[in-house]
Amino acid sequence: MAGPRLLMMDEPSLGLAPLVVRDIFAIIRQLSQEGITILLIEQNANAALRAAHRGYVMETGRIILSGTGAELLNHQAVRDAYLGQSARRRTGP
Repeated sequence: MAGPRLLMMDEPSLGLAPLVVRDIFAIIRQLSQEGITILLIEQNANAALRAAHRGYVMETGRIILSGTGAELLNHQAVRDAYLGQSARRRTGP
């Protein structure tokens, strides 16, 4: 257990208070910076993609999109479907 190279997490933010979720993702980013590979399955797409080097969007068990975390955060289909931010809300009325 000392010095792991891979950490797998399934929904680490599920049911937690927002402040705790913030702390969890700060730890995830820190571990990543220390060179630990992290496989994260998370429905909080915004937090997960902000922490991710690479992301995959799955729908009905199939990968439908992939890219860097930043690319997926800025992908319009991801914003509309998973982040609740339509183009209209981003650009204004």
